[in-house]
Amino acid sequence: MTSSDMQASVVLRSPKDVRNFINTQPQARNSILIVLIALGGVFVDAYDFTSLGIGVVQLKSQFHLSPFEVGSVTAMMAFGAFIGALWGGYFTDKAGRFKMFLLDLIFLVVAAIGAALSVNLLMLLAFRFLMGLGVGLDFPVALSFIAEFVNERRKGGSVNLWQVMWYVAASCTGLVVLPFYLAGAGTDLWRVAVGFGAVPAFIILLLRTKYMNESAQWAAHNVGLEEAGRIIERTYGVSVRVIKDTIKSSTPAQNLHFREIFTSKYFTRTVLISIICATQSMEYFAIGFNLPAISSKIFGSDFIFAILGAIVFNIAGILGGAAGVKMTWAVGVRRMAIIGYSMVIVALVLLYLGGHNLSLTETALLIGLFIFGHSFGPGAQGMTMATLSYPTTIRGIGTGWGQSMVRVGSIMGFYFFPILVAAIGLRSMMLVLVLAPLLGLISALLIKWEPIGQSLDITEEISLSTGD
Repeated sequence: MTSSDMQASVVLRSPKDVRNFINTQPQARNSILIVLIALGGVFVDAYDFTSLGIGVVQLKSQFHLSPFEVGSVTAMMAFGAFIGALWGGYFTDKAGRFKMFLLDLIFLVVAAIGAALSVNLLMLLAFRFLMGLGVGLDFPVALSFIAEFVNERRKGGSVNLWQVMWYVAASCTGLVVLPFYLAGAGTDLWRVAVGFGAVPAFIILLLRTKYMNESAQWAAHNVGLEEAGRIIERTYGVSVRVIKDTIKSSTPAQNLHFREIFTSKYFTRTVLISIICATQSMEYFAIGFNLPAISSKIFGSDFIFAILGAIVFNIAGILGGAAGVKMTWAVGVRRMAIIGYSMVIVALVLLYLGGHNLSLTETALLIGLFIFGHSFGPGAQGMTMATLSYPTTIRGIGTGWGQSMVRVGSIMGFYFFPILVAAIGLRSMMLVLVLAPLLGLISALLIKWEPIGQSLDITEEISLSTGD
């Protein structure tokens, strides 16, 4: 820290001063690195969720699984994530962002290795559940941290980066597996795909230990202004002066309850968040998780087409997510969800109407439109809205609730997709699936809540902390 840096002195009298300082700073010296490390867990989450999709055919053959057992293997991680998100969000607010940052990645390292070494279905289910716990824990802590680390203008776009990270990871799954497939991994290909998830998880764990601090805003509310000041000094390279007679009043005792997000103050936005998170997950996991299988139907039955096709479609997701990051501040989360839902509906309806008359190129373009619209709109905006719609004191709970609704949708997508395809075929399933984005679209049109550009009133935090 240079002498010129230390000349800039920040005075802290209350948690509001911490928040105002962060929201008005251009960025910390290493802010991009910190955001990427925070989102590193999302990368691992997405990799772990999509890795089994690559090798599900080999897994089914090796363990002689029935369709219901295949659905259980894929859904078990979502069950774990549902529980992890609910309680992870609670403990993110109770114990702090940094502790949970480390705990969830330890779960993911152990679970990835255990799942890859599984010798029977029961063992695989147990480690997939543990992996889900880690995934569920990571989303609320990562997005809550970013929302409290980045300034007001960059907050929405930075949180939305998680969607880009998801599709980058989904693409990497295929890239990791491809050399092993070409080398003749055969029926053990799924073990390679799942087990490799421990590598990025361990790397991110080391980076978080080395470079990350606790959230200054969380510390101001739960530890004290002095600790928040030390975090600001380490992060921004400024000197901090705390007014001593306000330290005690800045750390009120908290009595956290899930019901806070359902009080009259937050009920409407919680309803909208719940619907967007659940419906976007339903549409994605019915299509996105099964991209390898869909790619095989479109491009050819050879396994390499499943891998390469999934990579191509995930690039559409990267582009949609990147466009969303750029446009968050100007367009707003709610409007982006509306636009994205509309794209998804158009793509699904055209896929149904065109059916077998569509050329390979037309089918691929419509699947690409589906993925782009999903990534640009509701796929990203559900969790971004959940992260930005609540004050610091209950942000983890609100974000965890949103993530739990995502897992409800994913469980339905995991189970109903194979059943629908088996019963009515892939084409008709597209038409039935339209109901999910249609419900989300109607909800976003009727409930006009927009967190972007609307700084939450500091009195909300004070009233929650004091119980008023």
